[in-house]
Amino acid sequence: MVQPAAAAAAAAGVLIDSGSGGGGSSSSSSSSGSTNTGGSSTFQTATGIMDSSRVSTCLISMLLIVYGSFRSLNIEQEAREREQKKRNESMTNLITGEPVEQEPNKFATLDTMHALCLPLGASISLLIMFFFFDSMQLLFAVCTAIIATVALAFLLLPMCQYIIRPCTDGNRISFGICGRFTAAELFSFTLSVSIVCIWVLTGHWLLMDAMGMGLCVAFIAFVRLPSLKVSTLLLTGLLIYDVFWVFFSSYIFSTNVMVKVATRPAENPVGIVARKFNLGNMVKEPPKLNLPGKLVFPSIHNSGHFSMLGLGDIVMPGLLLCFVLRYDAYKKSQGVTTDPTLPPPRGVGSKLTYFHCSLLGYFLGLLTATVSSEVFKAAQPALLYLVPFTLLPLLTMAYLKGDLRRMWSEPFITQQSSKQLEV
Repeated sequence: MVQPAAAAAAAAGVLIDSGSGGGGSSSSSSSSGSTNTGGSSTFQTATGIMDSSRVSTCLISMLLIVYGSFRSLNIEQEAREREQKKRNESMTNLITGEPVEQEPNKFATLDTMHALCLPLGASISLLIMFFFFDSMQLLFAVCTAIIATVALAFLLLPMCQYIIRPCTDGNRISFGICGRFTAAELFSFTLSVSIVCIWVLTGHWLLMDAMGMGLCVAFIAFVRLPSLKVSTLLLTGLLIYDVFWVFFSSYIFSTNVMVKVATRPAENPVGIVARKFNLGNMVKEPPKLNLPGKLVFPSIHNSGHFSMLGLGDIVMPGLLLCFVLRYDAYKKSQGVTTDPTLPPPRGVGSKLTYFHCSLLGYFLGLLTATVSSEVFKAAQPALLYLVPFTLLPLLTMAYLKGDLRRMWSEPFITQQSSKQLEV
C-alpha cells in the first residue's frame, strides 16, 4: 500500500488553474490588451476565486476526505465486531476442538521509517515519470487503470449493496482460487470495469475524476497513521517535497517537473495496439489519456478554464483527518481522560472535536491556496498551505485539551488504572 501512495503523491501534488491545459501559468479569467483599474482587478480576482471549477475542487475534496474517513471508521468498527464474534465462537471451539479462523488485517499502517522515506520515494517516482514517461507510458496507463478499477469498485460498493439488497440473500459466491464474493461486490467490480473501459475509449474528464475519487477514498480508508508523531513527520516531509518540486525544480531541470508530470497525457493503449497490428484503418484513433493522478474540474461559465488538484493534496491531509476521527471515536468509547494537571476545557472549545478542527483547517488551507493561485497566476504547492492550516491548529488544540502527549506517541493504547496495576 505504501508504494501506490508514493505514486499518487508523485503524480500530482499541485493546485493548478489554467485556461488552456498548458502548465497552469495563466487563467482564462484574466484579460489582455486593456488597462485594468484596481477595482476591476479586485473584482476579477474575486470572480476567479468563486469560479465553479474552484468551488467544485474545494467541495469535492472535502467530501472525499469526510467520506473516506467515516468509511475507514466504519470498516474498523465492523472488523472489531467480527473479531468479538470470533472470540465468542472460540470459546465454543476450544471445547469442540475446531480451529479458529483469524481475521486478516486489511489496513496498512505507516511507521516512522515510512514517513521519512515516503517523500524520497515520491521524488524518485516523480523523476521516473519525468524522464521515462514516453517509453513507459503504456505501463503507467495499464497499471493506473488496474489500480483505479479496484479502488472505484470499493467506492461504488455501498451503492451497489443498497441497489441489489432486495434481490440477494448476501451469500458469497465462490470463484475458486480467486476467492468468495457477494453479488454486490461482483456488481460493483463489473460497473467499475465498464467505467474504466469507457474512459480508455473516450478519455472523458468526468470518468477520470471518478477513478481519482475511488483512489482517494481507498487510500484514506485503508492506510493508517498510528500517531501524531508519524503524521507530523509525514506531512512535513511531503510539504518540503511539494514546495521543492513546484517552486525550485525549474532551476535544475529547466521546467516545472511537478506541473509537467501532472499535465502530460499518455498514449492510449487502444491506439498503441491498433498501430502494432496495423488496424489503423479499422479503428478510429482514440484520444490521449490524462492519468487519474489528479481531479480536474472545468468551469461552467468560462470555456477552456479548469482547476486541477493533485490526489496527494487530498489523500495526505485526509490520512491526518482519518487519524483524528479515529481518536475522537476512541476517546469517546473508552472514556479517555485528559491531562489531570490542566484545567478541564470549557465553552465552545470543549465541544469542538479534533476532526472538526482539522476539517476547518483543511478548508481554510485550500481557500488560501486557491487565492494564491488566482493572485500569482501560477501553479501552487497546495501542501504548503494545507499542512500548516491542518497540523498547527490540531497541535494547539491537543495541547490545550491535554491530549498532546497521548496523541503524539500511543493514542490508541488503553492505559490501565493504578488499581488494576496493584497486585
